[in-house]
Amino acid sequence: MSTSKPISRSTHEESSYVRNKLIEFNARHVPDDLQNNYQEINLVMKNEQDEIVGGLNSVFCWDWIEVDILWVDESYRGRDYGTRLLKEIEEIAKDKKCTFIKLNTFSFQAPDFYKKQGYRIIGLIEDAPRGHTHYYFKKEI
Repeated sequence: MSTSKPISRSTHEESSYVRNKLIEFNARHVPDDLQNNYQEINLVMKNEQDEIVGGLNSVFCWDWIEVDILWVDESYRGRDYGTRLLKEIEEIAKDKKCTFIKLNTFSFQAPDFYKKQGYRIIGLIEDAPRGHTHYYFKKEI
């Protein structure tokens, strides 16, 4: 039986190798027509001075989109910027024939906003971070 060296923090190249090995494994279990469906889709909103005032970072994977980050500058909130960003990614999801969008947020961020946009809670972790709730949402497309 071989032994391994102690666990260490990986380099960028090593973490890419691990990611690619999982992608290789997953490809054997995903229909052929979905295997190449992977793309980062990031959106940005700017003001007249060309300053970034909002954005959305997401990943298109197989037959869904996962929104990783949706942010709007505090001075621009309440002007439907978040709604416009979500609507844009939903249109992209439809064009890519996605079946759903998933995302997560915290109780101190925007769970009520996502509910208002038609997203439903599919899971939560209480006291994460301490004193708050971490919500997971999904919206069928």
